[in-house]
Amino acid sequence: MNSDIPKVLHELAGKSLLQHVLNAAASLDPAKMCVIHGHGGDAVPRAVAGQDVQMVLQDPQLGTGHAVQQAMPHLDARHVTLVLYGDVPLIRADTLKHLLQMAMPGKVALLTMVMDEPRGYGRIVRKNGRVMSIVEEKDATPEERAIREVNTGIMAVPNQHFPAWLAALKNENAQGEYYLTDIIALAVQQGVEIATAQPVHHWEVLGVNSKSQLARLERLYQDEQALHLLERGVTLIDPKRIDVRGELNCGRDVQIDVNCVFEGRVLLGDKVRVGANCVLRDVEVAAGTRIEPFSLLEQAKIGADCRIGPYARIRPGTRLADEVHIGNFVELKNSQVGFNSKINHLSYVGDTTVGAKVNIGAGTITCNYDGANKHRTVIEDGAFIGSDTQLVAPVTVGKGATIGAGSTITKDTPGGELSLSRAKQITITGWKRPVKKTRE
Repeated sequence: MNSDIPKVLHELAGKSLLQHVLNAAASLDPAKMCVIHGHGGDAVPRAVAGQDVQMVLQDPQLGTGHAVQQAMPHLDARHVTLVLYGDVPLIRADTLKHLLQMAMPGKVALLTMVMDEPRGYGRIVRKNGRVMSIVEEKDATPEERAIREVNTGIMAVPNQHFPAWLAALKNENAQGEYYLTDIIALAVQQGVEIATAQPVHHWEVLGVNSKSQLARLERLYQDEQALHLLERGVTLIDPKRIDVRGELNCGRDVQIDVNCVFEGRVLLGDKVRVGANCVLRDVEVAAGTRIEPFSLLEQAKIGADCRIGPYARIRPGTRLADEVHIGNFVELKNSQVGFNSKINHLSYVGDTTVGAKVNIGAGTITCNYDGANKHRTVIEDGAFIGSDTQLVAPVTVGKGATIGAGSTITKDTPGGELSLSRAKQITITGWKRPVKKTRE
């Protein structure tokens, strides 16, 4: 990977490769999950801290069979072990459920795949249709290398057999490692049936060993997400130019323009339109709202029939009621904006409660930070804030009040009245603009 980051911690669609695998495993309701790690120091344990996962260190790394041996003390003999790989992130839970069902009667279940070009994979050796062994490519004969059915590495094994089979593994092979795949021949010798299943999609079992492979899987994942959205009736202007890095749920007749990124959990109501080049992160957007291009919304809740952007930034903690207008180059942070209020141009509103039908003019800012603490501004219903106003928190603008343009408001203003704060305008006669000095 040409990186200091452990391979399994590289991200695909906003989550580490390992986390994708853990999520698929967790969906099966396992009795226990073990992560066997070796490289990367404590980076991998830190990445899964707080999850119900047993960390197991493999040191030294002597092959896949040796790796699974390290987990044996943590496994219940009554159960079946499902072996997954931290660099195979797109495996589907339905595929794994099917594999486990095949193993439950006491069989070993292998996930295999038929490939036109099987180079690099272990081959499935059969006799009269029955699986006899798995041969790694480096140890295969020319006849075995011609086999197109390959081992994906994913298998389900009854724990009652696992310890003895693992203990019997030898490292007499080209790599001097203990291959997990050698347990298949041992199972055959003991009369244990080997069942096989295939994934629905070939990309489920593709691994990552380079940045180019990671990029390929990212695109495969995004193509699949786009297909699901299209099937649910979402209009994607270009399905090749959307990135879903979390969970995106859409109502009816949603339209998404190009180059939009959705992170975390995003909910778009009916008839929502998202313009080009927007980023939405952990956002709920109610029906009929239009988000114009180049807007960034994060950890916010947006009401119905709002108009956001273009070039708007909605920061965490913001809540917009219905029919709110937030215009170009407006930034909101931890603020609540009431019904049909408008902040249309070049303004910063932070730590503020804005009532209904308020108009905030261009260039207005709430001065919410005194250098040590944040303070709150309250703008009551029907207030009109003139352009280029500074509201120095804590301060309240009364219901129906008007603030004259260019004012700096440091005290509460009464409702229904005009308040302004300006220096006296003067003209300095004879003043000359400075001129640029010429270089000698």
